[in-house]
Amino acid sequence: MVYDMVIIGGGPAGLSAAIYALRARLNIILIEKMATGGQIAVSDVIENYPGFPSLSGAELMDKFEEHAKSFGLKIVFDEIKEIKDNGELKTLKGVETDYDTKTVIIAVGASPKKLGIQGEKELTGRGVSYCATCDGPFFRDQDIAVIGGGDTAVKEANYLARITKSIVLVHRRKELRAEKIIQERLHNAKNVMLKLEHIPISINGHQTVESLTIENVKTKEKTIIPVKGVFIFVGIKPQTTFVNNIEKDEYGFIKTDPYTLMTSMPGVFCAGDVRAKKLLQVATAVGDGALAATMAEEYICDVC
Repeated sequence: MVYDMVIIGGGPAGLSAAIYALRARLNIILIEKMATGGQIAVSDVIENYPGFPSLSGAELMDKFEEHAKSFGLKIVFDEIKEIKDNGELKTLKGVETDYDTKTVIIAVGASPKKLGIQGEKELTGRGVSYCATCDGPFFRDQDIAVIGGGDTAVKEANYLARITKSIVLVHRRKELRAEKIIQERLHNAKNVMLKLEHIPISINGHQTVESLTIENVKTKEKTIIPVKGVFIFVGIKPQTTFVNNIEKDEYGFIKTDPYTLMTSMPGVFCAGDVRAKKLLQVATAVGDGALAATMAEEYICDVC
């Protein structure tokens, strides 16, 4: 079978693209490696998506998926290993199956960055975590550290402050970079201490996390902080290792035409956090998905 469109990734961008493509009566499938929803599905609370003043990421993504399925979306669970350009058709090579399609939308999102410091890999799952809502309850009434100063780090620290005994938030700059409104909530939390202009050096422990060593970026003075958990939120990296024949930026994000979201491979479009752009939010992912699907439909009409 030759599809009109195959969407790779079931997060906000992919599901939005599916809604627009299905409304255009295109023959499509959405391929997801793990579970639909993307990274946002594990967010404790979302407060900046229009129309929903406050709800969890999982709740919002359930609504996205339900909406897409109401138009007949078919979701296939597979992992795409390669996109092969055959001219008018593209072949997506899965683990066991190949998929032929006229157009592709890459919406695979991004995953948390690692610090790359001593003890991080060894103690992941043993006190080191990249997801507050997943693992936060395991550290109820305990001392923990949060690494990062952006929106995600501060949001997750606000959530963790409600259930843990104390938090040390470590950030390398002299000011946090998060939205002011969520910074204000963090400053109002009585059990949060900021360690600005510090960087983590090592995560220490034998079977589980026992402490975190940090260093002052100016004086180079080191401090060991006793903690039971270390939550890391220092950015994301795109999941583009399978994309070898499409132009990417220096960080691995996929470059696109700003008006059509087409990549350097004709007929292949990109949407969401995997795309090289400034703002990574659910709202921008939704816009990307809508635009990519619309431009892909036009491409089918014009070329295929």
